[in-house]
Amino acid sequence: MLDFVIDWLANGLTHASGWQLVVYTLVVTHLTIAGVTVYLHRNQAHRALDLHGIPSHFFRFWLWLTTGMVTREWVAIHRKHHAKCETVDDPHSPVTRGIGTVFFRGSELYRAEAKVAATIEKFSHGTPNDWIERNLYTRFSASGVALMMVINLALFGVLGLTIWAIQMAWIPIMAAGIINGIGHYWGYRNFEAPDASTNISPVGILIGGEELHNNHHTYPTSAKFSVKPYEFDLGWFYIRAFETLGLAKVRKVPPQLVLGDVKAVADEATLEAVIANRYEVMANFAKALRTAAGKEMLHAKEKGHDLVNLTAAKRWLHRDAEKVPADIQPTLVEVRAAHPVLDTMTSMREELRQVWSSTTQTREQLAADLQAWCAKAEASGIAALHDFSTKLRRAKV
Repeated sequence: MLDFVIDWLANGLTHASGWQLVVYTLVVTHLTIAGVTVYLHRNQAHRALDLHGIPSHFFRFWLWLTTGMVTREWVAIHRKHHAKCETVDDPHSPVTRGIGTVFFRGSELYRAEAKVAATIEKFSHGTPNDWIERNLYTRFSASGVALMMVINLALFGVLGLTIWAIQMAWIPIMAAGIINGIGHYWGYRNFEAPDASTNISPVGILIGGEELHNNHHTYPTSAKFSVKPYEFDLGWFYIRAFETLGLAKVRKVPPQLVLGDVKAVADEATLEAVIANRYEVMANFAKALRTAAGKEMLHAKEKGHDLVNLTAAKRWLHRDAEKVPADIQPTLVEVRAAHPVLDTMTSMREELRQVWSSTTQTREQLAADLQAWCAKAEASGIAALHDFSTKLRRAKV
């Protein structure tokens, strides 16, 4: 009997090898990530897809077993994050709370907000409230992770506790730390979303596609997070697989700018297409502005001029004025004064943004404003503006 106990503590019931332990850990942690991104995030929080009862109930059970998170709490906190993004009321913003706080203490912020009854009441509508949710998953939320510890201990002995510890740390690190922290602090941006969200990586595998955080904040109700040809969203791959099996129905994906023949004038149909795809339009303009800045840098280099200010300005010229750090603004003013092309393009970027920002003008007036903008761009003598405006007049619904 003693030999059995010693052997069990050392090897568990499975006598798994080192590689088998690694594979098991990767599989169970990835299942948790899949549950968070497909079920909690895209299905429950944003209603971007309808999920059949089979995967839905599996993910509810699995998340209870491996995280102890309560669906209505997670959904409410996440919806509040979007509603109050980067304000003092945002439950986990590195902009207001600091990157260190969100990265290292993100799970504490989550638990604190979960105790705010007003948050749960206001933002949790539509989440499961059936018998098993009330009497097991919510009432005994901590029992699942305890059961998971017992299972791992039985299967792998003492090493099972290490695997369990990794499972328990996985979501606090990946979701609370990396997505909520790094995803609003560092990375690249496809779109000028009204917050600091970034894409951490174009390949969304490790966190199931949540790496594409700027894309998500731009189109929060989309079931698909990837928008560029070089981006990969593993969560979307799973959703399409579920859809093929009849286990899911996608409600919404990101809009895509459709181009037709060049119109003589930008009319109301053009306006509708531009507004519907305004984030992509502005991303295209940002690309044109960066290209123009690159040419200005090349010319300055040929003349032996200092490139320090131009290099700093290139990163911020295409950003909304209110998003530019105060210490960078004097540099932008100086660069714009020295480079008329960049000054004109930056000014016209803001004028274009006003076309869909106005809340008082009629559609006819806005369409006229868009046409006037195109005429001004094409008469500017700036090739990048002319080409962009021509492409804009090709936009169609």
